[in-house]
Amino acid sequence: MVEYQFTEDHLAALYDRFYPPEQRRDYACYLELVMAARSVLDVGCGTGALLRLARQAGHAGRLCGLDPADGMLEQARRRSDIDWVLGDLSSVRWEHEFDLVVMTGHAFQELVADDEIRAALVAIRSALTDGGRFAFETRNPLARAWEHWSTDYSGEVVDEHGVVVRREHRLELPVDGDVVRFTTTFTSPAWDGPRVSHGRLRFIDRDTLATFLSDAGLAIEEQFGDWDRRPPTAASPEIITIARRA
Repeated sequence: MVEYQFTEDHLAALYDRFYPPEQRRDYACYLELVMAARSVLDVGCGTGALLRLARQAGHAGRLCGLDPADGMLEQARRRSDIDWVLGDLSSVRWEHEFDLVVMTGHAFQELVADDEIRAALVAIRSALTDGGRFAFETRNPLARAWEHWSTDYSGEVVDEHGVVVRREHRLELPVDGDVVRFTTTFTSPAWDGPRVSHGRLRFIDRDTLATFLSDAGLAIEEQFGDWDRRPPTAASPEIITIARRA
C-alpha cells in the first residue's frame, strides 16, 4: 500500500464519514428550525453539513457558518452559496443580523470556563435580531455519557483513498467536577504513525445553564431531553434548548 502524507485537511474530510449527515438525528431537528428562519448563523459549523442540507432543501435566505478550523471550512466551501467565516465568537461580531443561531454537535460543551460561556452568549445575543432564537444542545450530566465513549465513538471508516482509518476514543481518568477530558487516536496502515488529539468538554446541569442564559439576556423558550422532542428528565441524554433574545 502506498503511504501518503496525512494532513489536518484529511482529518476534516473524515468527519462526515464518521458522522454521516443523513444519519444524524440532531440535524433532522435543527433543519426544521433553520428552514423556518430567514437568516441563520451556525457557530462551530464544522464541514457545514447542516447548512448545506438546508440549501439543498430550498432555503433561499442567508446562511452563514463560523468555525475556527480552516480544514473543516475547506470541506464546507464545496458549497459557494453559503458564507463561510474562519474564526470564533471571540474574533468576529455581528449586530442584529440573524433570526436563528445554532450550535450543533455538542459544540457548546467546548466552552469550558465560565467567562468563555458568558462571552459566547453575549456575542450570540448580539448577533440575534429582536426576538431571534438560539438553538443548541449539551449532554445531560446526570446521564454520564462519558462512561460509554470508548465504545460509542470508536470505530473505522474507509477514506477517499480507499484506506481504512480507525478511531479510538479514551476517557482520561479520574473525572473530577463537570469537565471531562478525553483522547482521540486515529490510525491507518497507510500512515507513518498515529494522530492523537486531546479534548475537554464541560457538562452543565439545567439550573446552571438557565442562569448563564438569563444573565446574557436569553430566555428559555423550549427544552427537550432527546431528539424526538420529549420533555427533559433526570435520565434524558440531552438538554436541547431553544432560547429567545429577551
